[in-house]
Amino acid sequence: MTLMLVLTVPVDESDRASAMLWGRGVRAIEERVPCHSEAGGEHPRVELWTSVGDAEVTEQTVADLTVTWPCRIERVDDVAAQTWRDHASPMWIGAGLVVVPAWQHHHFAASVSAVQIEPGGAFGLGDHPTTRLCLAALLEHDLDGRRVADIGCGTGVLSVVAAVRGAEWVRAVDVAHAAVAATRDNAVRNHVEGRIDVDDRPAQEVDGVYDLVLANILAPELIALSGELRRLTAPDGRLVISGILAGAHRHVLDALEPMRVVSTDTLDGWAAVTLEHATS
Repeated sequence: MTLMLVLTVPVDESDRASAMLWGRGVRAIEERVPCHSEAGGEHPRVELWTSVGDAEVTEQTVADLTVTWPCRIERVDDVAAQTWRDHASPMWIGAGLVVVPAWQHHHFAASVSAVQIEPGGAFGLGDHPTTRLCLAALLEHDLDGRRVADIGCGTGVLSVVAAVRGAEWVRAVDVAHAAVAATRDNAVRNHVEGRIDVDDRPAQEVDGVYDLVLANILAPELIALSGELRRLTAPDGRLVISGILAGAHRHVLDALEPMRVVSTDTLDGWAAVTLEHATS
């Protein structure tokens, strides 16, 4: 059986609730009209159905979100919960990089880097706009011989792509055990396990500085970790943040000062911002 999280929210708050769920690495969100009276009336509501992984992750998500909206857990037959796989397809990031569902078989030109990703039990394939934005940002950096940190690594798609594109070493962390397992599995699948070090320690315990730091996590977490993200970014390095809404992330940038914005890219209402340390 698969654990499904069901969030009941007012219709006019569904976008905000969905943003919070996407930020936790969900694979997909299905919006349903409740069968009971809350579906209509003066304050119509909808149900957001999604899977956020194993029992530990699901229970923590419920505890966090119940503060704002009614939330419950439903158990769904595994076959029904996995039907999304039938509709998954390769995802192109630029002309030379494609992320491929691990259960599919495709042939690409020798010049194309094909990265196979198995989401595992908890996280997305990499097709959410925030992940696509981070992958595009990776393509803009010369990673040969560089050190990369991936804070909140999820499936490890960013870590794997960084290693495939020449990063000397990638330090990946995620507090969810399912994410650590998925990242290790995908590193082996793409033959880069020797250059990716992953565990579940918090960012506060990550040592060293990195040429490129990636943080595709929710805005509140970006703010809470702002000091650590600055610390981990080398003096001449870059920080790429995402998991933020295109028109509502000024407060995140304020928390990361005195780092300065190098560029901002948007996709489907989401944003990824590249920053660097300010120079005197």
